[in-house]
Amino acid sequence: MSKKVIVGMSGGVDSSVAAILLKKQGYEVEGLFMRNWDSMVNNDILGNPDLNNNICPQEQDYNDALKVCEKLDIPLHRVDFVKEYWDYVFTYFLDELKRGRTPNPDIMCNKFIKFDLFIKEAKRLGADFIATGHYARLKNGHLMRGIDNNKDQTYFLCQLSNEQLKNVLFPVGDLVKSEVRELATEYDLITADKKDSTGICFIGERNFNSFLKNYLPNQKGKIVNIETNEEIGEHVGLMYYTLGQRKGVGISGNKEKLFVVGKDLEKNILYVAFGDDSEYLYSDECIVEDMNFISDQRPTFCTAKFRYRQKDIPVVIEYIDETHIKVKYPSKVRAVTPGQACVLYFGEECLGGGIIKEIRKDNQKLWYI
Repeated sequence: MSKKVIVGMSGGVDSSVAAILLKKQGYEVEGLFMRNWDSMVNNDILGNPDLNNNICPQEQDYNDALKVCEKLDIPLHRVDFVKEYWDYVFTYFLDELKRGRTPNPDIMCNKFIKFDLFIKEAKRLGADFIATGHYARLKNGHLMRGIDNNKDQTYFLCQLSNEQLKNVLFPVGDLVKSEVRELATEYDLITADKKDSTGICFIGERNFNSFLKNYLPNQKGKIVNIETNEEIGEHVGLMYYTLGQRKGVGISGNKEKLFVVGKDLEKNILYVAFGDDSEYLYSDECIVEDMNFISDQRPTFCTAKFRYRQKDIPVVIEYIDETHIKVKYPSKVRAVTPGQACVLYFGEECLGGGIIKEIRKDNQKLWYI
């Protein structure tokens, strides 16, 4: 009797091809679509143009997933995690913004929804394994990078536990994106040429500021040149800005590029500096909290990513306690940002990751962050 696999069908090409590969391998395959966001309630107040077409993007994704499953002759289940997503992911997102940090809700979605609630629902449906379209690999219980370096998604899986990764399959982890699309085309799937989703799922293609003002009150304040302490403009709310940001700061007419380098929450000041080589853009170490190790390895020297698709940075690790580490990067790194994930690697293996709590330079916490 073949083993049953429940595939997380997102309506995209990666999960579609994951289902194809599992069927070819002889598994009994079923799909499960997760509804994590109530677009009709949360988006219509924003004048979302997609709703004028009588279908929101999430419903379109479901319809695409349904067509793929019909084409592959596999059943598709649907489950509603809207409340749980709000409680565990969206609330976290808002709380981090209130703290002046730049959160990554996709990491929390994987931790609390896709590899927790989804697994429980899949088991209820009789699954022996669950599978997703993530570009990652598992080898003897170790989480390894996907073969496609440009698409590797282990960064977003850094908060998972070994228990969560048991009986998980990543069918597309051994493929590059072009091979995935070729397979979808070969099977004549509606998702073969579908554009990859980008950005935060509940915001989609809409304006971030317009979306956010419906949930957090914004307070305007001063934009200050950190090098001269001169007020040079007005920001629309600190939560709308992140370290290293250049576009959308709201100051024009300067020949030299301007970048966000810090925030003062108490005084409601946004600090900026001119020039992409400004010293205020760089740090040489950070404190990481909520550190989660997937691997048993605890190296002193390894590499790290401080944002998705960043090149690996050689780092030195100091272990503070079970959930806190200090990460030193002798070659200073630009725009390491509190709230983002610091993910550690030892060669091809993802060791785990945590959340950047503070950034430091020359053994001092940067006061303007």
